[in-house]
Amino acid sequence: MRDVDLAITGGEILTMTDAGTVPQGTVLISGQRIVALGSDAELGPYQARQTLDARDQVIMPGFSNCHTHIGSNVLLRGLNEDAQLFEWLQYMWQLKENFDHETLRLASLAGLAEMALAGITSFNEHFDAYAVTPEIKALGTIPLRATLGYGFADVGLYASVGPWSYEALDNFALIVDEHHNGMNGRLRVALSPHATYSCTEHLWRRCAEVAGEHGLTIHTHLSEGEQEHRFVAEHQGSTPTEWLHHMGLLAPNLTAAHCTTLTDGDIALMAEHQVKVAHCPISNAKLCSGIMPVRKLREAGVTVGLATDGPASHNTLDMFQEMKFGAITHKNHHLDPELLTVNEMLAMATRDAALAMHLPECGTLAVGQLADVIVVDLNKLHCAPRYDAAAALVYSSRADDVVHTVVDGQVVVENGRLRNIDLFSLLGELRERAGALRQRSGV
Repeated sequence: MRDVDLAITGGEILTMTDAGTVPQGTVLISGQRIVALGSDAELGPYQARQTLDARDQVIMPGFSNCHTHIGSNVLLRGLNEDAQLFEWLQYMWQLKENFDHETLRLASLAGLAEMALAGITSFNEHFDAYAVTPEIKALGTIPLRATLGYGFADVGLYASVGPWSYEALDNFALIVDEHHNGMNGRLRVALSPHATYSCTEHLWRRCAEVAGEHGLTIHTHLSEGEQEHRFVAEHQGSTPTEWLHHMGLLAPNLTAAHCTTLTDGDIALMAEHQVKVAHCPISNAKLCSGIMPVRKLREAGVTVGLATDGPASHNTLDMFQEMKFGAITHKNHHLDPELLTVNEMLAMATRDAALAMHLPECGTLAVGQLADVIVVDLNKLHCAPRYDAAAALVYSSRADDVVHTVVDGQVVVENGRLRNIDLFSLLGELRERAGALRQRSGV
């Protein structure tokens, strides 16, 4: 008899691989890995230390949120809702300059809790608060899989963090030694130069050097609207993508978020250098940043994953919303109802998003893959009568339909309840500290 740590039993299994769907089956997990999956007849006898019942529910890979900002943006949610990108960033900076570590830790806990309850098992954090330690502490309480990108800038609105950026880069070997592949492999660090309008060529090249020295990924904002394109054209005489290419930044280790205003030449460069793209359709629409040329990118062979961006511009950490909005936005824009099928949207939120944040061992359910698994209950009025699970997940389901969330083989959410944290107390303390932050920021 096979002994395993966790069995998720009796559900419809969406593997997000070529193996397709198991109408009714079980996923077996030992340690961090999936060790078997299939129908009970295929699996044979086993004994599990813990069992999660998924009867008449869907078992699927957890969502990979390949571009977000939870450490800072939870504290900015609901502020300055009607503004253009550059003006919006300037307003938000007034609060960021007044962040303190304990408030950031609470905000990080709130963001992690929201993602875990919504079935997001891994996320690609772009730090724009320039304080990473509070979120690392929060991950000790809510153990999601995280790539934490240290945010750097040295010009314009963010010029004041230039000295810190260079000091951190000069000492990044210490950060790598302390944190990279920490927390049993769940925690990775990366470099996150902010954008083409906030980083000088010297800073970009320094980031590329450090990433190369330590084998790290780079995560940035790129081509996020016409304001950025005009700025780079005026100062560099090129598109933002062409400028990164000039500096040698376009490479397989780069994740570029937004990419709404790409030219055909930009897309060809990104495909040639195997750049990964994080698509944030709700944030892009809210800030009027434009519509990503997703059809052209995918046809060129560029990996495009789905992401929520931060709660300041989404405003929730909900990949169900992102799938639905992303699909209908592109269908309507191209007047093509066959564009971005339900299976393609599910892949963009799981398998492709994991690839976009350089986690090929996540995003699918298969033997040997990391055990990041969620169970979703489609037996709800808003999903009835549930003819097709994929269609229900993309167009009808909600974050609160998630029943169980498993990360790295650990049960983080069970029967809709988050382990290890008192949400009522967290929300009360967060509201109090956020109010004090806003008052001292004068906004």
